[in-house]
Amino acid sequence: MLEIKEIERCIIKRYRKKLWTPFVKAINDYELLQDGDKIAVCISGGKDSLLLGKLFQELKRHGKINFELEFISMDPGFHEVNKNALITNAKDLKIPLKFFDTDIFKVVQKHAHEFPCYLCARMRRGSLYSKAKELGCNKIALGHHFNDVIETTMMNLMYAGTFKTMLPKLKATNFDNMELIRPLFLVKENDIITYTKYIGLEAMNCGCEVAAGKVASTRANIKKLIADYKDVFIDVDKSIFSAATNVNLDAIIGYSSNGHKHSYLEHYDDNKIINLEEE
Repeated sequence: MLEIKEIERCIIKRYRKKLWTPFVKAINDYELLQDGDKIAVCISGGKDSLLLGKLFQELKRHGKINFELEFISMDPGFHEVNKNALITNAKDLKIPLKFFDTDIFKVVQKHAHEFPCYLCARMRRGSLYSKAKELGCNKIALGHHFNDVIETTMMNLMYAGTFKTMLPKLKATNFDNMELIRPLFLVKENDIITYTKYIGLEAMNCGCEVAAGKVASTRANIKKLIADYKDVFIDVDKSIFSAATNVNLDAIIGYSSNGHKHSYLEHYDDNKIINLEEE
């Protein structure tokens, strides 16, 4: 791995356009950070969260917003090699981890062996919120990036029959005065991979033995589908992302809001009929 000074310098210099600029843009555009915030940056051990940790350190060093940071990481039941890799990488990157143990993998394997990811994600999220609150934080930051956003959009569309996506921030439902933020919202995965290779970081993957070879294919299929379409239409990823910001309620059959379903017939006006098929 490169020396820490070069690792930090290249975020601001070499990869400024691909990493630093979209990171700052997301924070500004989606109002993810305010003066006085205390952010728990959640480090899973993967390339995305480790980059997120370094970006926040640089923002703290060079930014104008007054905020505090905690770097938290849980062990849901990793094999020892994965646990050691996470801790070693964080140490080498000068990310001061607060590491804590859980038995999430054991619980998930016992109660949701066939479809483990949903329960695992909820339990991990709850554990992170609890630890963040214990440390006096009001927000947790996760490492979901641009490609996670568009892949989630397409997964919901093609597998769940609904149009919804990840949000750059949302309020916690079970933890008062807590928010989740996604500062890598505009950062593309390929740029993260390029940076990771350049600095010589060997980050771990999910590390989950419960779901190994069982549920990863769904997202992998969507990732391949988008990649295949990019061969035909190079900006298809941008179009998928933009679709979630350009929803036209006048041209859809139904939608849900605050748990209630609505039909376009509720707002149908005979005096303003638009023949969409002729447009």
